[in-house]
Amino acid sequence: MGNDLLYKLQSQIEIVIKGKSNVIKKAFITLLSKGHLLIEDIPGVGKTTLAYTIAKSINCSFQRIQFTSDLLPTDIIGVNIYNQETREFEFRKGPIFSNIVLADEINRTNPKTQSALLEAMNERRVSIERKTYLLPEPFMVIATQNPIEYHGTFPLPESQLDRFMMHIKIGYPDEEYEKQILLQPSPIEIADKIKPIITSADIIRMQNEIDNVTVEESLLDYIMSIITETRKDDRIRLGVSPRGGQFLLRSSKASAYFDGRNYVLPGDIKELAPLVFGHRIILKTKSYISDAEKVIEDILDKIPVPL
Repeated sequence: MGNDLLYKLQSQIEIVIKGKSNVIKKAFITLLSKGHLLIEDIPGVGKTTLAYTIAKSINCSFQRIQFTSDLLPTDIIGVNIYNQETREFEFRKGPIFSNIVLADEINRTNPKTQSALLEAMNERRVSIERKTYLLPEPFMVIATQNPIEYHGTFPLPESQLDRFMMHIKIGYPDEEYEKQILLQPSPIEIADKIKPIITSADIIRMQNEIDNVTVEESLLDYIMSIITETRKDDRIRLGVSPRGGQFLLRSSKASAYFDGRNYVLPGDIKELAPLVFGHRIILKTKSYISDAEKVIEDILDKIPVPL
């Protein structure tokens, strides 16, 4: 089922991103699920390095877009340029036309530019003046954002947060790993030296194989119970959307596949639900995504797990 290859990939990336095996696994689960990943954390914990190292390990194209207040949609998608020799307009593709796209500090740009990126993520294509251009496969956006209390940020609205399959934090490394980081070259220098383990074709094959992972009826009922509870809980103003349920199901299948199983276990669902649902619900009180994730964990604690 791909277990050995995926664990080999995880081990290689851990050479660069030390002590974060769970974070690396979640990133690959998102990629295998054909989803996009939102990482919210302080600067300097390895968000950019993670995206770059994943692209290097799977032999895929990589582009980093630094989001700033003056970034325009055409800086992401591309623009038509007039060719004086042919006397025709030619489309010059933007950085979105890559397999792995790092949208760095996405909440530092204006809502119009954020929207242009998120539309391309959802449609996996770009339309410019009645022409449609397909984005490459595999395709994954890893967006990073600073915590919302940072100055000069434009928080993503709920409808756009919903485009991301999973929301995670990297966090500080443990002391033993941070000591190793102090003594080694920069992570990007290490990442530059690693060799691809698999190809983009392997990723596409694995994405298709995930469809064959089985889910028992009782587990579908379990997912529905969690979703229904988010719509009834007194602390929640807006519960999980149907798209959120689809994302939880697919990521649970990818988690099982990563672990070498062709069937989903309740633990796959329980582990991923806060990361898939936390940024989708809106609490009645002003709160952070981490607060919403705790509410999801509370809901999971009171719903019986299928045996």
